Amino acid sequence: MEVIELITMKNIIREGNPTLRARAKALTFPLTAEQKELGHALMEFLENSQDPDIAKKYQLRAGVGLAAPQVDQSIRMTAVLVPDENDQPLFKHILVNPTIISESVKMAALAEGEGCLSVDRDVPGYVPRHQHITLRWYDLEGTKHIDKLRNYPAIVCQHEIDHLNGVLFFDHINMQKPFVTDDNTVLIG
Repeated sequence: MEVIELITMKNIIREGNPTLRARAKALTFPLTAEQKELGHALMEFLENSQDPDIAKKYQLRAGVGLAAPQVDQSIRMTAVLVPDENDQPLFKHILVNPTIISESVKMAALAEGEGCLSVDRDVPGYVPRHQHITLRWYDLEGTKHIDKLRNYPAIVCQHEIDHLNGVLFFDHINMQKPFVTDDNTVLIG
């Protein structure tokens, strides 16, 4: 496993790379030093990408999540950094082997649609996701966590877990009616 010192846009693979369509392998504990370093590097990218000065210096696109498959490592690890309206961390964790253990029937979609650091084109349309999820995940030390998430943090985590399953956000868009929702879906933002 190659250790990446500082993740930049050149380290992020783009759609068309087969790693993005593969189901990533579950990790076993204890994690190796390289796996832990990767987790920290994923989070560091998100922190850097959300800092306007650093993002400009390294030409980073802002992100709220980055999964290991996006840096060509097909393992079940992702970093998530969702800021609140004051740019303080609302949900900030490195997730190992994340699993959604329950989900709401009610759906939600971002009003402006979704984007992805691995997709360089704009794909317009609503991406329906579960409005509430219960997420089980492990930290880098192997400690189990269970979180109930709703709205934007839930959407971000579902997007990242999709990466671990070889799914991209636009797979969820109804291409015949990209901006049509049903009565069960609320728009966020």
